[in-house]
Amino acid sequence: MRRATVPGLIAALLASACTMGPQHPTTPVALAPPVPASVIAPASGPAQQIVPGATVQPDWWRLFGSPALDALVDQALKANNDLATADAALRQARETAAATAGASLPQLDASYNAQRIRVSRTLSNPLATDPNQYLYTLHTAQVTVAYPLDLFGAQRSKNRSARAAATVAQDKLIAAHTTVVANLVSAVIQQAGLAAQIAAAQASIRNNGEVLTMLQQRQALGDIGASDVSAQQTALATAEGALPPLLHQRDHQLGLIAGLLGLAAGSPLPPLPALADLTLPGSLPVSLPADIVAHRPDVRAAEAQMQGAAADVGAAIAARLPNFQISANVGGEATAITDMFASGNPFWALIGGVTQPIFHGGSLRHQQRAAEAELTGAKSQYRAAALQAFLDVSDALSGLRTDADALDAATRADTAAAQTLLYTRRQLQLGGVGTIALFNASAAAASASAQAVQARTARLSDTVALFQAVGGGVVIKP
Repeated sequence: MRRATVPGLIAALLASACTMGPQHPTTPVALAPPVPASVIAPASGPAQQIVPGATVQPDWWRLFGSPALDALVDQALKANNDLATADAALRQARETAAATAGASLPQLDASYNAQRIRVSRTLSNPLATDPNQYLYTLHTAQVTVAYPLDLFGAQRSKNRSARAAATVAQDKLIAAHTTVVANLVSAVIQQAGLAAQIAAAQASIRNNGEVLTMLQQRQALGDIGASDVSAQQTALATAEGALPPLLHQRDHQLGLIAGLLGLAAGSPLPPLPALADLTLPGSLPVSLPADIVAHRPDVRAAEAQMQGAAADVGAAIAARLPNFQISANVGGEATAITDMFASGNPFWALIGGVTQPIFHGGSLRHQQRAAEAELTGAKSQYRAAALQAFLDVSDALSGLRTDADALDAATRADTAAAQTLLYTRRQLQLGGVGTIALFNASAAAASASAQAVQARTARLSDTVALFQAVGGGVVIKP
């Protein structure tokens, strides 16, 4: 009865080796509904057409039509430190995977030992050639071959885990490329928008200064009182107070651009495009939900992480099963190095062994449970990454649609405020209105001008966000 049970158990274990642990897990994710084709066409700016199912070109930043921006991106891809770090991590992961795969192959080692030995006369001399020689040198050379019989897939699971780690590192490098490019383009756009707002603020300061000079001249003639001059001084100070925060924000963006280019903050930068130099892309390729999951590097990295966790579960299960090993060695041994392989001196051995873990204090069982918990967490991370990808696309599209409405409103407000300010200044010169009306008109014009610039900047920035949300289009060679 016992003879029949043991072979049956071994056969069952061998059969289970083929299905041990989840090999290529997939976690269903409820896909978001596809984005319908539409056109975003504000009255105050260029239209953008949403093209569902289209793919993003790898060099999508060139759609903004700025050679200066293209040059900045090229420099960042060469000199950015985050990319260098991610590239080194990828090379390390690939070499680690190759090293892990090498453990599946037979291990061949050659060795040579020389021993100088003196044997006590009390003991028998092991030398057959001269029993009276108690001091001699023993030369040994041998070749050893070891081959683990991976019957239960422990090493194969480790290989899959290492390859998954290399895939994760590759996807993280792609994500780093996408993030660096998107952050750089966004920083350039924000800097251009701030430069436009600074120019508008400086123009407002000049205009208010000119009005103050005019009022001071009228005060000298006795035409107006000190209260009118004080009101205009307040308007000028208010306009001047709006400039320092804009300068600080611009300097911050310049520092971000320098860091993304691999430069220290404050270093001279290449030429930066102005807001007018940036063309709003007219076509917005939006991948289908399934393609977003396939193209987003963070989602692919989460999937590879899940596959690696599944392979770790298989390795933890196999660690609790018998481990079979075959090894052999062949060599020669003699007191003279030239006689090591002479007749009678060569030796060889063939060894087969099996080890079955019996008691390890529950560590192997707990390691398996830890691997299973890691797999559960990896599945949740994969689902979260996919849902975040859909949210990013939805947010970018919603932002583009609302940006168009905001641009129309800001443009109308800017045009009306500019006309109101012009008319109010003329009326002030003719004495038809007081300085309070001019103060209100000037403040409204400055605010409307800033909002118009911010609306144009937002359309460009949200376009970048959409390109990044659908995967960025960056391709890394394996």
